Amino acid sequence: MSTITKKDFINRIAQSNNTMSTKVKPIIQDFLNEIIAELAKGNRIEFRDFGVFETKIRQARRAQNPKTLEPVNVPAKRTVKFKMGRIMKQKLNGQLL
Repeated sequence: MSTITKKDFINRIAQSNNTMSTKVKPIIQDFLNEIIAELAKGNRIEFRDFGVFETKIRQARRAQNPKTLEPVNVPAKRTVKFKMGRIMKQKLNGQLL
């Protein structure tokens, strides 16, 4: 298993579309910026058969500092939840080739 970066995706998309990566990069970045903006507004983002992104509020809790064992208050915060779609689920489980 390896790590694929945004640059790797940009290069792959540019190569498969016979274009320069300098043209693809701003499009990919705009796409990611739009996802972030919509999630920040609290909207749910759905890509059919790929998955759904939505924000969820994590409740405030008490945790423990592992070094000092002191109790620490962790405030509530928003996180992003991703639920994979049908095609992704099938592909990951080897049902689609």
